[in-house]
This record gives sequence, structure tokens and C-alpha cells, in this order.
Amino acid sequence: MGEQLSPDEKFELITRNLQEVLGEDKLKQILQERELKVYWGTATTGKPHVAYFVPMSKIADFLKAGCEVTILFADLHAYLDNMKAPWELLDLRTQYYEQVIKAMLESIGVPLDKLKFVKGTDYQLSREYTLDVYRLSSMVTEHDAKKAGAEVVKQVEHPLLSGLLYPGLQALDEEYLKVDAQFGGVDQRKIFTLAEKYLPSLGYTKRIHMMNPMVPGLTGGKMSSSEEESKIDLLDRKEDVKKKLKKAFCEPGNVENNGVLSFVKHVLFPLNSEFVIKRDPKYGGDQVYKVYEEVEKDFAAEQIHPGDLKASVEVALNGLLDPIRKKFESPELRKLTSTAYPAPSKNKAAPKGAKGAGGGGGGGDDDEVIPSRLDIRVGKIVSVEKHPDADSLYLEKIDVGEAEPRTVVSGLVAYVSQEDLQDRMVVLLCNLKPQKMRGIESQAMLLCASIEGDPRRVEPLDPPEGASPGERVFVDGYDSGQPDDKLNPKKKVFEKIQVDLKISDTCVAQWKDKDLMTKLGQITCKTLKGGNIS
Repeated sequence: MGEQLSPDEKFELITRNLQEVLGEDKLKQILQERELKVYWGTATTGKPHVAYFVPMSKIADFLKAGCEVTILFADLHAYLDNMKAPWELLDLRTQYYEQVIKAMLESIGVPLDKLKFVKGTDYQLSREYTLDVYRLSSMVTEHDAKKAGAEVVKQVEHPLLSGLLYPGLQALDEEYLKVDAQFGGVDQRKIFTLAEKYLPSLGYTKRIHMMNPMVPGLTGGKMSSSEEESKIDLLDRKEDVKKKLKKAFCEPGNVENNGVLSFVKHVLFPLNSEFVIKRDPKYGGDQVYKVYEEVEKDFAAEQIHPGDLKASVEVALNGLLDPIRKKFESPELRKLTSTAYPAPSKNKAAPKGAKGAGGGGGGGDDDEVIPSRLDIRVGKIVSVEKHPDADSLYLEKIDVGEAEPRTVVSGLVAYVSQEDLQDRMVVLLCNLKPQKMRGIESQAMLLCASIEGDPRRVEPLDPPEGASPGERVFVDGYDSGQPDDKLNPKKKVFEKIQVDLKISDTCVAQWKDKDLMTKLGQITCKTLKGGNIS
């Protein structure tokens, strides 16, 4: 459609319903010469909600105007923003965002083949980008960085350095994505002005910045992923949508900070060009509005009842959400949703000594079952002998990088000779509750691959060559979280994770198809392809 529009018509379509544009003259100049290149970025933190339809409808406008549009899944930003997304969940949340945003775009008829999707860490960890971060940090003052992120980065009493880096990285994205313009909410304005101030100092072009208004939440303030009652989730059931709309702030005649009315203005009208108020015939019957201003005028005059407005929004909103809900009924996407956003801990206060990201040391969410909670280490068997009171058990002393070797009891007598175990490098789970086995306390579990049958076959897992006692073993992608001090036996964390621990067809130990490894390489076994791990 963009090819059939004049530059002026493209400008009108690109800028309609925006609250502000910085660089209008440059925008008009580019449209006289070629198509505009624009990007919209979203940090992959909390679940996207219905307010995301505001930028989606604008992206539809950009495409109609012939723009080249890039959508950035800003996974690194999600981590930098006060660790809103733990490192080990970044990839899962990015996958979730990509699936749900594509579903949103499809539900409003946007062709996905016209869009380019990019993940931040695809280029933000490169040598060139990193050097530019350092160059920028030598120019931007703490005051400017803090001011730029004030409305976007989570504000805390003792801010982390990562939050100060966030605005500068967003500025650099404009150069590395090779765009003419960045599009975002008006809450991004201070980041946009920081980009305009500092990018030229690096020798890069000042970009155009286009800003959408912020849609009030159902409680009257900003619609936020972190405030459950302020927003409607894209996967909320119809009864949940009804319940949240029923509670929404919608005072008769009040058009200020009215989240329900704002949703009509910024989402439903741009998508449908009309809005239908549904009501009982005895109260005048359905009424079709072609312009938003008439809806606002009639609501202010109390000719539209809040109950009728909410009921009409409910019908229109469910029409948008139904295709998204249907897509996410698939087992794969249901599993992705539950793993990217694990159920929060029922204990609201973190345990004493809890650490930050990723289910950490004695802390984290007690109900969050992720492999970084396991303290798995490389060990070396320094001595091995038969258990004095059990012929089927070995009694081993194993160096796991601590002051003294740990005592470990293992039932390997029938499967591995004493000579093969002596001085062998092995893999151990070190934060299970110590357990007495025939009178001797075992202080860790020696992890093995096994295949059931007659005979049953068992092999200890092998660390990579060169690994040292005490080296941490982690699941690829889950290397930054801190393990629990001790796993609570009642929570059965290891048992739940163990279900997905397998040996691959190439004899590599894996959890959900992700490799177990140390910094030197993969954990393997010798021959038991397809085996279990215990």
C-alpha cells in the first residue's frame, strides 16, 4: 500500500495518534527520497498485556506507509533493568515474547513477512558494540544516565550500575540496527533525548524519535506487567477479562485517567475505525460510533453508562484475544508459558541471605524449579572401599574443592569395579540433605547414567578433560543463578528436574535438550545413549 501513497500521505499515516515526534523535518525529507526504516523495541520482562496493542496498531500503520520495520526483543535490557528477567530465563522469555507478539500482529491482520525480528544479544555482545558501550560510558554523566532511565528503569533505593547502562545501550541500538527512527512510548522520551545528545559524539547520526501516548491501566495509572490488577493479560480467560473490567476505574462522566475509555481511543478505534456500544433496546439499543471524540463527548455527558462501556469493550477485546488464546492452546506454547514464567513463591518474603538472580543461595523462589538451584560439582574420588555393613555399597572420600573430602555412599558395587573408581573424576550433586545409608552419612550424590534392563547398566558421568575438583557444573543457559544452600526434601526440587535429565544420542548429559557442562566443555558418559541420569 505504501507505494500508492504520496510522501505527505505516508507522513500522516506514520504520525497519526502519536503524542510527539522529534525530528519531523528529517522524517519528511526521508519520505521524499525513500521508505523510512524504523524500529520498536521491547524488554522481555513481564508478560505482554493488552496495552501492547497500542504499539502493534502503530506498527500496522508503519507497514501500510511502506516503512521497513524491525522489532527488537531487548533481552539484555531485561536483565539490566534491576534483573527483572533472571539470566537463566532470558532465552525462554524472548521465545515467549516472539510467539505472543507475532500472535497479536496476526490477530490484527499484520503480515509478518514484512517485519524483521532481532534479539538484542545477537549483536549487543559483539566486540564493536561493547567498545561503543565503553566509549559512551566515558562521555555520559551519572546524572544524565539516571535521568534518562527515570521513567523506564525500575527505581530502587540503591540502584545497580546496570540500570545506568540501560539508556546508553538503547541509544546505541539505533546505530547497530541501521534505522532512521526509533518508536516507543512517551515514557521513553528522556532516553530518546539522551540518544540525540550523545550519538553524534560517537560519530553517529541523530535519529528521529516517535512517541505513542501511555494508556492508563484499569486502576487509572500506567498499565503495568508487574501490577496484576492494572492490566489484562493476553492469555486471560474470558471470565478474568470480565472480572478485571468490572473492577476497573470508570467513574460516570469522568474522562480523565479512565483506562477503559483510553483503551477505546488508543486500541479499538485505530484497529477498527469504529466502536459499537452494546445495550438493551429499552435503553436505546446499540449505537455505532465512527469517531472517538463522539464516544468521549457522550460519556462525559453521561449518555453512555460505565456498565455499557465496559460490556462493549469486553466484547471487542475478546475478539482480539480469541486468536491468541487459541494459538497458545498448543502443548508446546503452554509449556513455554509455564517455564518462561514459573509460578511465584507462596512465601512473599525472601529467606534470610537470599541472593538476587535466578533462584539463589538459600533464596530465590522456593517453587521455581530451575537447574541453577542444584549445586552440581566436579569431584575426584581420593579413596574407595566397601561399606562395612552393606556388600552392595561403596564408601568413597571425594574431593569437591572444599577443605576436606566429602563422604559419599553409592550403590555401584554391581556396576563399577573399585579400581575403576579410584582417582576417577566424577560429577556430584552437593546440596541434597545428608542422608544415612546403613549407618554412615552420605554427604552428596554421585551422578550416573543408567539404562534399565537385564542386566541393568550404570556408568558414572564424566567431566570434560582438564576439569578440577569443585568446578561448577551447570545447564547451558542457566549458569548465572546461585544454587540453594540445601534443597528442601519436601519440595522435591531434584526429583522434578531429574525427570528431564537424559543422555543424548551422542552420550552428552542434558536437561530438556540443553547440555550439562563446565567452563571446559560437556558432561558425558561412555556408552549409555538415551539413558537416564540419577
